[in-house]
Amino acid sequence: MVQGGKAEEDCRSPRHCPAVPQLALSSGDRVLICRVTEARLPGMLVAALRMNERKARRLGGRWVRLLLGLLAIYLVLRWFEHCQVYHPDRQMETSGSELGRPFEDVHFQAADGVGLHGWFFPADPDSARKHFIYLLCHGNAGNISHRLDHCAALLETGAGVFIFDYRGYGLSQGRPGEEGTYLDAQAAHQWLRQKGFVANHIIALGESLGGGVASELVLRESLGGLILQSTYTSITDVGTELFPWLPVRWISTIKYDTRSRLPRIKVPLLVMHSRADSLIGFPHAEKNFAAANEPKMFWEIAGEHNQFLEGDRARYLGGLNRFLLTIESCRKTPEPKL
Repeated sequence: MVQGGKAEEDCRSPRHCPAVPQLALSSGDRVLICRVTEARLPGMLVAALRMNERKARRLGGRWVRLLLGLLAIYLVLRWFEHCQVYHPDRQMETSGSELGRPFEDVHFQAADGVGLHGWFFPADPDSARKHFIYLLCHGNAGNISHRLDHCAALLETGAGVFIFDYRGYGLSQGRPGEEGTYLDAQAAHQWLRQKGFVANHIIALGESLGGGVASELVLRESLGGLILQSTYTSITDVGTELFPWLPVRWISTIKYDTRSRLPRIKVPLLVMHSRADSLIGFPHAEKNFAAANEPKMFWEIAGEHNQFLEGDRARYLGGLNRFLLTIESCRKTPEPKL
């Protein structure tokens, strides 16, 4: 132990002891903190301390580089996943007026404040189905201006159509994401309710990506029916098929798990799919249908994933009309008395 006034001053004063390792020396109930100068240490110990310091710096640098590398890989995977799921187009190619019938250019807001845009096409005033409305949740590419033909076909069944763009698509603000698309569909549903449509007259039609959105909407809001057109069991399942060399199930964060929701859905369901669909295979539709509750209906359509109207327009409309008849008959059937 260091003793004496001068020695004790050396131990406590930074003027006498440069910044070097400290030693804690115990004396009874007291602990004295003493700075140790390199001059007081053996030469071999000083060399070892300096070597360990350089080694620690090298190891620290390697850990930093490793962490930065892992972060970069994670960010690339998230970017890649997002780009595979969402293909928005900001450019509007046409207007709803191109159909040559009354329509309303609609601007509304999601619950989180994101501004959204859509087109409302009312049914013909003399249609027996004018009280029904399709809430069209479109696929992952383009925007609503690329789907006027689809809207025109749906209007032929006698019901109205409300098609909207998810956030990040067309004139809608923001950036697309799974939860965001759910909020967007809820906002569109709320707009229709404020427009005066009864909840059980709103039919959610999910096309491709929109099937995952529409199936979640049915669980969050009251609807009269659900149509899954060219829809997957889950985005994870599609990713596994498209990229079998990637551990998709481990790294994916975007789920859109349609199949897992179907056992909880209690509204009439129509599943429409083509055997010629090379993007989302026919087995996806079969699995979705098997998981769903009654009343349910399976209707095979023709053509590639996006060519269902060109493949067989009449058959496509035939399935929709039959489903609407099913919904109408369900409304007329009296509930059993308990």
